[in-house]
Amino acid sequence: MSTELIVPTLGESITEATVSKWLKNIGDNFEADEPLVEIETDKITVEVPAPHAGSLKEIKVSEGTDVEIGGILGILDESKGKTSSPKKTETKEEKIKEEVKAVKIETKSSPTKSSPSARKIAEENNIKLEDVSSSRSDGRINKEDVVSHLSSSNKKTTNKGEREEVVKMSKIRQTISKRLKEAQNTAAILTTFNEIDMSKVMEIRKSKNQEFQSRYEVKLGFMSFFVKAVVKSLQEYPAVNAEIKDENIIYKNHFDIGIAVGTEKGLVVPILKDADQLSFGEIETKIIDLSTKAKDGTLTMDDLTGGTFTISNGGVYGSMLSTPIINRPQSGILGMHNIQKRAVVVNDEIVIRPMMYVALSYDHRIIDGKESVGFLVKVKELLEDPSELVLGI
Repeated sequence: MSTELIVPTLGESITEATVSKWLKNIGDNFEADEPLVEIETDKITVEVPAPHAGSLKEIKVSEGTDVEIGGILGILDESKGKTSSPKKTETKEEKIKEEVKAVKIETKSSPTKSSPSARKIAEENNIKLEDVSSSRSDGRINKEDVVSHLSSSNKKTTNKGEREEVVKMSKIRQTISKRLKEAQNTAAILTTFNEIDMSKVMEIRKSKNQEFQSRYEVKLGFMSFFVKAVVKSLQEYPAVNAEIKDENIIYKNHFDIGIAVGTEKGLVVPILKDADQLSFGEIETKIIDLSTKAKDGTLTMDDLTGGTFTISNGGVYGSMLSTPIINRPQSGILGMHNIQKRAVVVNDEIVIRPMMYVALSYDHRIIDGKESVGFLVKVKELLEDPSELVLGI
């Protein structure tokens, strides 16, 4: 008996997906819930599992092809036979060799901790995971590590005769391009700048980080301070947390802060839901969790849905100043940058302080200059004197 493998519902705003890779060949057997095909949307990459045990009878949508939600990916045979793919019959000697080879591979690779997506990319590109350097403190190899290793290897082996390479844009990259251009074409984007003396925040981090880490098992970073400062500033300037829909302005009474994260496929913005209700420890923990999922390609639609305001930290890449583009339909985005020691005047004296330039890009259709400047000044004041953030008063 045959059944259809259907593209599952992936979210209200998603109408189609792209088949990025079939994980099984025609004739291959599988167990129930075993991943059969990987599909990519404009936001995430997901694996479609088998609804039952059986074998892959027919592939309806080839790799690199778009398919609508609810479309038929392939035909499955519900037979639970254990025969392998009908490519050729293995001799007893060949079977033994394959089993020995499998044991060797398993023994060699088992000590290397890695994510499923990392193992998949490594296998596709004939990369040994033990040759890949991990960027994580626990030594676990993620997808980004493998891609970085592959990129580094390609630079060494590039054919000098090939002056150009044509690569089809991924679904995520296409959507990023489309939405950024839509934001520029639709919204009246303007950017205002300021600078923040990070001395007080850095002092708190230095004196409290060990105690903080013992309690929450994460480091006390800068982002939790910025999230707290942004939420308080949004409460004072609600237009920055609003959006335009048709001829109406929708003021949000909740604070779901998007944290822009760069991945090898492009920028994604997972959402820190109800950030106003989170402690410093909860913010740092959730940010690390979302960032890890983003880099491992395991974000869910719920992680990416919603968002009333976005924070983007170009400082991690060394950016000194930028003009971020708002994330539609939001009306504002805060750009953080790197911290540099600069000579500044304090009480009529020239002193050296760790300074950060910050930028607020906003939709001038809904936010006036007075509100945008006031918002950014409030963020500056809260970070230069973080007692209000820490004490909650």
